[in-house]
Amino acid sequence: MKKLMAANWKMYKTRAEAKATAEDLLTKIEGKLPADREVVIAAPYTALETVGSVLAGNADCHLSAENLYPKAEGAFTGEISPAMLKDVGCVYSLAGHSERRAIIGETDELVGDKVAFGLENGLSMILCIGETIDERKAGEVQKVIDEQLEAGLKNVASDFAPETVVVAYEPVWAIGTGEVAGEGEIVEAHGFVREKLKKLFPEKANEIRILYGGSVKPANCAQIIALDNVDGVLVGGASLDAESFSQIALA
Repeated sequence: MKKLMAANWKMYKTRAEAKATAEDLLTKIEGKLPADREVVIAAPYTALETVGSVLAGNADCHLSAENLYPKAEGAFTGEISPAMLKDVGCVYSLAGHSERRAIIGETDELVGDKVAFGLENGLSMILCIGETIDERKAGEVQKVIDEQLEAGLKNVASDFAPETVVVAYEPVWAIGTGEVAGEGEIVEAHGFVREKLKKLFPEKANEIRILYGGSVKPANCAQIIALDNVDGVLVGGASLDAESFSQIALA
């Protein structure tokens, strides 16, 4: 099972900036990426085709969308379907990032619909989960994780390929704050995720990758991915710079 090193560029980069960053990244990791690594770049919609053209033909680097809508087509102004994403080269899509849950108001149920529909239509899906600081202080970490996993994966067809489902645990209080969960907190949360996956998909749970996200940097990445049940990282701010993210990808 390859470690998945994923970049989430959020609402940053014009097409020219995205192209330059992607090209610089490939130059820096070419011939150096360990055999057990896979790199994913989640770019904004406007830059997907541009970044996809840079990554085309690279077996270890794949394009991802940051979001999708769970319909094939229709009167859904401003939304993007899985077919549209695949048409520009996407292999993955994120679903349920905490910023979309908090700012856009996405519910657990809608996130679950996105995961299932994306999988049904040929995309690999990265389901983002995680608690807020208030939920952690209230001792509700496992409750939140349990509910988000239950809803996020409830409609996934039983015959899914385990490599196409990824769970990204991102404690909301650690995203973009410089705060990183302690090793014990990460191990505990990822262990709980694994046990929940075993209940949902007993025969496939150990093959589903669990990523950590939340202020991941070159300085802490190697330490984080060495922890139990950490199968890669989802990186925000530190992925915007090719030098920084290349160090993470190679950590």
